[in-house]
Amino acid sequence: MERAALELGDGRGAHAAPIACVEDLTAELACRKPVGFVHSVAELLSHINYWMDYDLNRMRGTPHPYPEHAVESWPEFAKLSEAEWKKIVAGFKCLLGQLENVCRSDIAAWTKQAPAMHPSHERNISTVGAMIFQLIAHNSYHIGQIVDVRRAMGAWPPAGGGDTW
Repeated sequence: MERAALELGDGRGAHAAPIACVEDLTAELACRKPVGFVHSVAELLSHINYWMDYDLNRMRGTPHPYPEHAVESWPEFAKLSEAEWKKIVAGFKCLLGQLENVCRSDIAAWTKQAPAMHPSHERNISTVGAMIFQLIAHNSYHIGQIVDVRRAMGAWPPAGGGDTW
């Protein structure tokens, strides 16, 4: 399980490398919303960061309060400075590193129950291992959206490489 989680989280196999999908963008491109798209790359990445931070804290047993409304996890950016954009990307790298550390933890840590912060947490499996795979699936979904936004802007593939079919 650890190996599969590490490979999926790092963009091996059928997944795009998450860092490569964002690190070469300028702040201007990261904030652009092509016609027909609801979110920019910056907004999608900030949303990913929000939930990675939330879930990693929950896995550690130090959860933040669950947001009252989904919009709380969707910041809007009309414009960012290069420094602000780089900070969002650096936060993503840091959170991916934290996720990797959790993936490398022993099996006892994977089977630990995370605290329930929302009624859905009580209905679904909330072990650290289950949360790892939910987080990877969430990231993958939104990284796919980032790829589509980049394609719509003519900014695909990234400098770090990516499938072009």
